[in-house]
Amino acid sequence: MMRYRTALYCLLIVLVASSCGVQRFLPPGERLYRGATITVEKDSAVKVSSRQLRKQLELADKPGGNKFAVGQPYKVWWWFVIGEPKRPNGVRAFFRNKLGAPPILSSMVNPSVTAQHMQAFLENLGYFHSVVSGDTINNGYMTRAIYKAHVLPQYTIKNISWVNDSLPLVKLLQQHQQKGILQIGNGYRLSDIQAERDRLDLYVKTKGYYYFNPNYIMAYADSTIGNHEVDLYLSIKKNIPEISLHEFTINQVMLFPNYTLLLPPPDTSRTGTVNMDGLLIRDTINRFKHRLFKNLVTYRPGKVYSSTDQNTTLNRLMNVGTFKFVKNRFEPVKDADNAYKLNVFYYLTPAKKKSVQMELDGFSKENKFIGSQLSVNRRNRNTFKGAQLLMAKLYGGFELSFSDSLKTANNYRVGLEASLNLPRMYLPFIKIKEANLYPPRTRLLVGYELFRKQLFYTKNIYRLEYDFALKESSNKEHLFSPLAITYINPGNLTDTFSKETIRKPSLLVNTWSELIVGSIYSFTYNTANPFAKQQWFFRGSIDMAGNIAGLISGSKHAREKTLFGTPFAQYAKADIDIRYTRKLNNNFQWVNRFQVGVGIPYNNSNILPFSKQYVIGGSSSLRGFQMRRIGPGSYLPTLDDQRLYQVIGGDYKLQFNSELRIPIVAKLSGAAFADFGNIWTKDTLLFGKAGQLKKDFIKEIAVAAGVGLRFDAGLILLRVDLGIPLRTPYLPDGKRWIFDKIDPTDKEWRKQNLIVNIALGYPF
Repeated sequence: MMRYRTALYCLLIVLVASSCGVQRFLPPGERLYRGATITVEKDSAVKVSSRQLRKQLELADKPGGNKFAVGQPYKVWWWFVIGEPKRPNGVRAFFRNKLGAPPILSSMVNPSVTAQHMQAFLENLGYFHSVVSGDTINNGYMTRAIYKAHVLPQYTIKNISWVNDSLPLVKLLQQHQQKGILQIGNGYRLSDIQAERDRLDLYVKTKGYYYFNPNYIMAYADSTIGNHEVDLYLSIKKNIPEISLHEFTINQVMLFPNYTLLLPPPDTSRTGTVNMDGLLIRDTINRFKHRLFKNLVTYRPGKVYSSTDQNTTLNRLMNVGTFKFVKNRFEPVKDADNAYKLNVFYYLTPAKKKSVQMELDGFSKENKFIGSQLSVNRRNRNTFKGAQLLMAKLYGGFELSFSDSLKTANNYRVGLEASLNLPRMYLPFIKIKEANLYPPRTRLLVGYELFRKQLFYTKNIYRLEYDFALKESSNKEHLFSPLAITYINPGNLTDTFSKETIRKPSLLVNTWSELIVGSIYSFTYNTANPFAKQQWFFRGSIDMAGNIAGLISGSKHAREKTLFGTPFAQYAKADIDIRYTRKLNNNFQWVNRFQVGVGIPYNNSNILPFSKQYVIGGSSSLRGFQMRRIGPGSYLPTLDDQRLYQVIGGDYKLQFNSELRIPIVAKLSGAAFADFGNIWTKDTLLFGKAGQLKKDFIKEIAVAAGVGLRFDAGLILLRVDLGIPLRTPYLPDGKRWIFDKIDPTDKEWRKQNLIVNIALGYPF
């Protein structure tokens, strides 16, 4: 309580000081501008509310007033008190810019001019003949602007006509405009006319009119027809260049795939070009196979020019991953007989073909493990002269725990991974013609990892994946893996682990050999406009394994049938991840995530493979619970579970997170969050009935809440979250809410319940 009183006294001192001190800093004859008061008197026929009209007029009110708190200009006071800094990047400049604000003086305000701007603003919205007047009133060393607006009804569009509609271009514009922004019956708005001009320009550029410009479209409004209506006349300017009125076709397409920006400039003549499916390619050093460009360039000579084809080709060339810089140029054919044709030139600067990168990572996990991993990555961006990306990765790492109960459960891993990425859809014996904005990707991956859990067992993990990535648009992406194989072969069981399995036989699932042969499909969608007030993200996936093998073999019981001498996993798994972000005032953000996961092992499997199980808790999940310390269901994992099981997971997952992100200063921001969720199992094999999904599963939802800090360093975002549990599902039913046990003054309570999560990036 004393702290709050002290803070309140300090605030009052600042406010009193600002009220007494600002006036003496003002130049002679000047006053502080307090802002504007806008009064709206509207005609009875105006449908829009006075409040909405006032908000629109505020957009034309320049400049805005000084910042006040409890009637005092505290920011201006700080500006004057801190004073002029000697260095623009010094400490004084930092505090002056963060705490203070330069004064807005009465001499900067011209109410008559601002009133004219407001009146013009209303006319641009169709409120013709409305009148706005402005004046100022003074009170001590402050001044305020007073504006009165008399608003008449908004005019609506009665007719839309095109002039000179005999021209082919005008006919095309007229036909497309009928489906556009300007419609009969809509209110007149200048912004709609401007947006429609831009829309029509984009359209005709897809129909061959390369040299057209939106400024060539003129609009006239006749507001004298009465009844608060206007006739709108659209036309093409009379003095536009003749070349802008004609449709162009492609004459030649030339590519220079070894272009460089270094001096002397490279030879870009037509000498030595090779014709590949209508494309002229000049690759004198034979760096690329010519059929690469056949797939990347989406149009050919003789086709009508289209900005869509142009943008698609540029985007495909830039996203293929082989070229560092891409630019193109269009020029009209000089031959008089081909006056309306274009030659197209693409200048492609290759990126460095081969590179080696070494990465050293350090990390700490929610399960009290710390570790490090060293990896060496080698890339070849043009392996077979067709923009194929060959990547090889060699890595090794360790995870150590300093917790007494987990010291003997350290993990070590070493692995090798190689992948080949092809810039197209590759299916043997099948040709797929596509001209999407983004080039598709086909990836073939093989990998091996040796995983050692100290004093317990070893696992040999082999992987083979064959998948396709298709980016349908900037905000929609498909990923399909028709073949995803994982083979797990455990070994080197120690006597310590064998003795533990005698006491608890279910531990043997850690050392089961298993073959996972499946297919995976996922779809991702997000809001295309990153500046939209409401942002949506959706990811859905389906993962199925062992179904064909199970159907052929007729498996009915767990691990009954084998494939190549190894029991195969059989399951169906579906996941949904939905996120919603709403941008609030003052750069606040309200972010939410909802996750549902359902995995159903059946016939030849009674549990999901460990790599497919759902886990919960930790820095990106329930931040008031540590990973491996909660669930499944009402089960409380023991120290032996944490020590011996590779994963403490489940077959089902339900989770919801809500977070309010709060800007603080510069790159530092805060957050307040609440997390809900849990996982459950289908079978009782590992964690008994306590972990099994029940009809009243909602009673086993865990709840956590907390606060956090984020520091945005540009390339990375460092996050620290402090979470506490509010509802613990492993307590007896009826006693799971633990509000009454919260006691920050108790050292033991803080030790058990204050969970600090340190991570990189946002949790979702």
